[in-house]
Amino acid sequence: MSSTLTAIIAQFLLSLLLLVVSVLTDDASTIPTQNMSHKERAELREESRDMFYHAYNAYMANAYPADELMPLSCKGRYRGVTPSRGDMDDILGNFSMTLVDTLDTLVLLGDFAEFEHAVKLVIRDVQFDSDIIVSVFETNIRMVGGLLSAHILAEYLQKQADVMHWYKGEMLEMARELGYRLLPAFNTTTGIPHARVNLRLGMKDPQLKKSRETCTACAGTILLEFAALSRLTGDPIFEVRAHAAMDALWKLRHRGSDLMGTVLNVHSGDWVRRDSGVGAGIDSYYEYLFKSYVLLGDDKYLARFNRHYNAVMKYVSEGPMLLDVLMHRPHAKSRNFMDSLLAFWPGLQVLSGDLKPAVQTHEMLYQVMQMHTLIPEAWTVDFQIHWGQHHLRPEFIESTYFLYRATGDHHYLQVGKRALKTLQQYAKVSCGYAAVNDVRTGKHEDRMDSFVLSETFKYLFLLFSEPQDLIINVDEFVFTTEAHLLPLSIAQLGNSTFSFRQSDEHNVLDFMRTCPSSNKLFPEKVRKPLRNFITGSCPRSTSGKRLSALDFQASNADHLRAVYDMGITMVSVGDRSQGKVRLFHSFYNAKSQEEGEMGLQFMQEMLELTKMQSMNQLAQLQAVAYALDDQSQDWTALMAGPSHFSPELVGEQFVEGHIVWARPPRACDEKLLNAENVSGKILVAERGDCTFVSKARLAQKAGAAALIVCDNVAGSSGETQPMFAMSGDGTDDVAIPVVFMYSLEFAKLSDAMQRRPQLRVRLMQMVEFKRWQLAKEAHQNETAAAAAAAVASASASASASASEAATMTTMPKKKPDKEL
Repeated sequence: MSSTLTAIIAQFLLSLLLLVVSVLTDDASTIPTQNMSHKERAELREESRDMFYHAYNAYMANAYPADELMPLSCKGRYRGVTPSRGDMDDILGNFSMTLVDTLDTLVLLGDFAEFEHAVKLVIRDVQFDSDIIVSVFETNIRMVGGLLSAHILAEYLQKQADVMHWYKGEMLEMARELGYRLLPAFNTTTGIPHARVNLRLGMKDPQLKKSRETCTACAGTILLEFAALSRLTGDPIFEVRAHAAMDALWKLRHRGSDLMGTVLNVHSGDWVRRDSGVGAGIDSYYEYLFKSYVLLGDDKYLARFNRHYNAVMKYVSEGPMLLDVLMHRPHAKSRNFMDSLLAFWPGLQVLSGDLKPAVQTHEMLYQVMQMHTLIPEAWTVDFQIHWGQHHLRPEFIESTYFLYRATGDHHYLQVGKRALKTLQQYAKVSCGYAAVNDVRTGKHEDRMDSFVLSETFKYLFLLFSEPQDLIINVDEFVFTTEAHLLPLSIAQLGNSTFSFRQSDEHNVLDFMRTCPSSNKLFPEKVRKPLRNFITGSCPRSTSGKRLSALDFQASNADHLRAVYDMGITMVSVGDRSQGKVRLFHSFYNAKSQEEGEMGLQFMQEMLELTKMQSMNQLAQLQAVAYALDDQSQDWTALMAGPSHFSPELVGEQFVEGHIVWARPPRACDEKLLNAENVSGKILVAERGDCTFVSKARLAQKAGAAALIVCDNVAGSSGETQPMFAMSGDGTDDVAIPVVFMYSLEFAKLSDAMQRRPQLRVRLMQMVEFKRWQLAKEAHQNETAAAAAAAVASASASASASASEAATMTTMPKKKPDKEL
């Protein structure tokens, strides 16, 4: 199939989907109330325009040519000048990022004069020859994508609006130059790019020598921009490298589950983090698989997307919720919270034709927004705040826009209105819009990311716009993950030096997940059962089958309502972000006597299950044990977690030795400064700056008998958090035991180290330490009993002799009981 024909078919299918859904919405019985008038919609469109210019003008007046505006300080954020925020500043390159990222939004708003002025500024002021390390992913989607979209729209305006005749493709050349500066990151054994690159030195920067890890989304969100760059310039190298990276990622999927992890080693291809979901670290990888098929017409990307999509809906999807699992154990949840980046997923589901789950997940997200005013950065399975920040992200508004385009349901206009008014009330400041540091307090953060102008306000404007309000037909474009516009006609610019090969790794089943039968689907019918999903107050139909404790899932809304009907209430314990709850049962709260009895049985099962889980967790725990003082025979033990890459101490195995701090404390350099003092001892290193296994290899190289890694998060404790199990990089070359200690437990060990410089500790299994202590106590009790028996026997003999002597001498005084 030619790329041109495929692009035309893809555009036709999308139009057909919109047509089918619009016909289905003509059912008068299902038309929702609260339709928005044309007047109100036009007012909201203009308000979104005003929001854009309030932020844009603040940036241009107070921050340009900086990369970002700091809205509270009302000044620009420059790399190397403004105080560093650590890795977060890797998005900055001192290349006027906000302006470049915003160019195509100006065209959508119809502001040709300002667009022309901004393009001239970019051509005049922006340069890339800087000794700065930047994120490959962010630089690609914001800068390369921004330049390409602006170039395409500049040429479009030359033809359609008869303006900018002076423009000769300068921004395309700038995109090509920047692309070449990113290419050194692709020089890896796998073809998967490094996460960062120096704009001037490539990978020769000394700070990048230890560069090994990248995220799945970072490596898999390159192809749209690089393919467009190759096809517009005629230089195939960009598209070739991007295809190779996507092929390498596909080979790393788990063959049993078809899931991907989130962090991997670019040299070995080994997974570093095996969590699999649709949020941070992996989100736009799925997006680019599907959109690469739409833009380029290569069937293999549709097949790959379908395989991943089916796996996500099988293992990650829990009704409207999406909870991370382990890619190699997909029935095991890897965390108890969701992050805000997954809000893009319903929009992608709309594009792929799966409307029902898109409506469901969007409704869940909307209820989270209603509950907390703004969608927090992350929330737990019981919808409590996990991370409280709100960075004015666009993903929820993006999905709202695509759902409205697909259904015509005015509910989504009302959702957009609420989102707009909330931003106006809680994020608007005199100098732009400020991120919210905590949605519970409303405190602002001195931060306005470029995506606020590039995406958030763009999707709000598009949501409230009619097709005739726009100067371009957006259906002829693909939106990148940064909402930049790439025309479907790019498929016609075939790259003659790069041929697509049909892979025999896909079969016909990979292409069978097409637009499902909607069965007169209207979003209101799907939303109605979820109307009180978070509050749990909507009625439940009983299934007749008793819910067992073993089957219970706290993330399942039906299960939560079932235990509520049984008279069981759940109360959060400690920090809500940990998701720990305590169960209480009362017959008075049960829906019926029968349900009350079922609740009592459920509680008994839960007690037994908790005991079993406690024993399993105890069996995995490691112990760091030491004597209370140099003369004492009494020992204490602090809990520690095991690692997946080192020998685990089980049974009677233990390692004992003096303890010594690593120098430098985080043990991430090529050599320890105190290596001569480490041999045969137990080394302590702080978490951070490099991987756990890197610290272990350095300790092993120095001759350490074992390694203790202490947490760098103040106040963390194994009493309130799940025990941490350290993961490796897939290479099993660590032969010494390695354990992890949270901060509060390590503080006790640190105190003992300061009081006793020659402290000896013993690493062993916690359950074995408990047995050892019990055996010591039993031995002491036996010894004490034997001693008491001996004393009693001696006392009896003495009494008999005294009786015989009493006839000759006076009876001696009896010893006081307390002396005995």
